[in-house]
Amino acid sequence: MTIQLNHTIVSAHDPRASARFLAEILGREPPRSFGPFYVVPLDNGVTLDYMHSDGDIPPQHYAFMVTDAEFDAIFERIRERELPYWADPGHHQRGAINHRDGGRGLYWDDPNGHYLEIMTRPYGGGG
Repeated sequence: MTIQLNHTIVSAHDPRASARFLAEILGREPPRSFGPFYVVPLDNGVTLDYMHSDGDIPPQHYAFMVTDAEFDAIFERIRERELPYWADPGHHQRGAINHRDGGRGLYWDDPNGHYLEIMTRPYGGGG
């Protein structure tokens, strides 16, 4: 058996709302509940399992590889919601996308301050 990431737990003040936010932006099915978690499945078998957390939540970064068509659809949903987005992880290039390695990428924040990213090519892959 090869080693594969199966899931990761994402801390959230309102895990149901946060999981729904991600699922809607990515165009996924609504999250399902599993024990204390709200689960957002991805196409490669990995799930993001949102769990309630009180207090401060340190931001985490979650990057999603998408096709050009998926990028366009997700980007449109981000713009429809008037969410701020950036071309860079440091949030310096607001309202722009990047074109690293011949692809496209952008960053936005989830309701708990986690950094979300979509990209059409892996960085460092040339192009």
